[in-house]
Amino acid sequence: MALMITDECINCDVCEPECPNQAISMGVEFYVIDPHRCTECVGHFDEPQCVQVCPVSCIPINPAHVETPEQLRTKYERLQRGEASAEAAASANAGQGGPG
Repeated sequence: MALMITDECINCDVCEPECPNQAISMGVEFYVIDPHRCTECVGHFDEPQCVQVCPVSCIPINPAHVETPEQLRTKYERLQRGEASAEAAASANAGQGGPG
């Protein structure tokens, strides 16, 4: 059940930094949530942090992306593996000096 931000969004900027999966970004007119990165904070928190901080309550469940808690946990684990792989690759690249 990825979340979505409705057009009631006032662009207050409080949700974006709260997302542990970097799923929230500025869209054309208001903030948007990437359903491929949104786990509703499963694996990080008991409740979605963006929903907790939103002053206008414009972050409902996205009916186009309904997922079970197990699917959200699997997505969280996949994202964590991807981040670990990206960090390892960045470390490896940083340790390789080019010709001087």
